[in-house]
Amino acid sequence: MNNDFLKPYNSFMKEKNGLYILILLLVLCGCVVGPDYKKPDAKTPPVWDGMNAAAPDQKSTASMKSASFAQWWKIFNDPVLDGLVEKALAANLDLKIAEARIRQARAERIMTAAGLWPETDATGLYSRSHNGKSPDAPSQKVGGASGSDKTKTRGIRQDLYQAGFDASWEIDIFGGVRRSVEAADADIRSAVENYRDVMVSLVGEVGSIYLSLRGYQQRIIIAKKNLASQQYMVDITRKRFDAGFVSGLDVANAEAQAASTKSQIPFLESSARQAIYSLSVLLNKEPSALSQELSGEGAIPSLPQEIPVGLPSDLLRRRPDVRKAEAQLHAATARIGVAIADLFPKFILTGSYGLQDTEWNTLGHRENRIWSFGPSVQWPVFAAGRIRANIKVQNALQEQALAAYEKAVLTALRDTESALVSFEKEQEHNAALAQALDSARRAVDISIRQYTAGKTDFLNVLLAQRSLFSYEDALVQSTQAMATNLVALYKALGGGWEEAN
Repeated sequence: MNNDFLKPYNSFMKEKNGLYILILLLVLCGCVVGPDYKKPDAKTPPVWDGMNAAAPDQKSTASMKSASFAQWWKIFNDPVLDGLVEKALAANLDLKIAEARIRQARAERIMTAAGLWPETDATGLYSRSHNGKSPDAPSQKVGGASGSDKTKTRGIRQDLYQAGFDASWEIDIFGGVRRSVEAADADIRSAVENYRDVMVSLVGEVGSIYLSLRGYQQRIIIAKKNLASQQYMVDITRKRFDAGFVSGLDVANAEAQAASTKSQIPFLESSARQAIYSLSVLLNKEPSALSQELSGEGAIPSLPQEIPVGLPSDLLRRRPDVRKAEAQLHAATARIGVAIADLFPKFILTGSYGLQDTEWNTLGHRENRIWSFGPSVQWPVFAAGRIRANIKVQNALQEQALAAYEKAVLTALRDTESALVSFEKEQEHNAALAQALDSARRAVDISIRQYTAGKTDFLNVLLAQRSLFSYEDALVQSTQAMATNLVALYKALGGGWEEAN
């Protein structure tokens, strides 16, 4: 191909430099229609109301100190829980889905931003045509079998070669595309905050289920211990019945008490196994994968003495669901501008440049170039109210997003206040249960001694044993509830992630 192929194109570009400068000025000076986003003001209380419910003699107390909650689960000092959380963060399927949504949002942003740039298509064409008849071609008579004459003319075949490119550019004078890019940026932030929200929920769920598992295991230990004590009393009552000191009613009551306690053990074992299955699924494993690792008896982790929760105003920048709702509000506001931009004309520059010839070896010659260039305007004159209706739709969606943001703020405050109150009050409940348990143990010791000495009937022993088992079981549940409420508090505070530097 001839080396002069690019010379016509360079000449064409030089001739249009002034026009390109004008277009650039139009773009730079172009207005952006629609409302500019402003972050709404959210009112928060100066202090947490739930902290006022704390008793002065509690073992663990909440404070207004600020702290990092990125790895809050480590306050329990439980290596097993630490390992479960780390594995869940690396393999959980919900987290993988949320991560893929971030990639989707980023790719959609690239697609949207492409509208700011010209689109260029390379073209190439080869065709062969035959006109079927040529006036300059010699005629030839052909005799038929019947003696009639026919005239046959030879047509012309022609080759055509074309090569070049087409370009079009919609100039974003009124900012419709720029508002779309702004909305796409907000969608990326929303996807990122959704990922963080899933992370917070995942860590909280792992912690809660793990604590429930340890609670069930401790309750099984207590149930088996009480069952052994109650079976001992069954043996004593049978011996006393054989000796004629008591009636068969005492034996029946003792056996019923032991059977009642024994009946609760399968339920607790089933619940513990289900908790292990749930943890396995959260770690993207088959349900029985953690059975061997977690089936051993484990204690409920102890609580720290001080729980820093920070200020209520810190909550809004830390809760991913609030940040997500704020990003969605930003996107909805930007899309109002996208809808308004449809009311205005669209200015489009189109152009093409190429070469055309009937011979391939001369296609690159200067005289074979073809080009065209020109602006066009599109302005909707009549759309049956579609554009203005779309503007109303986007305004309504923005109002919904604003209400959703305000609700997210209130929900965050409510969750934190509720978790604080639950954590503080459960400690009072736990302390009262501990006192009741001490009294129940003394009552069992006294009633057994008096019964074996013949100074009281078996009913008092029965009632004392029932109370002991009930208080021991309740105390374990309360201890688990305190730890679970602490998990709920850190989840309400938005703990479980940290901003990347």
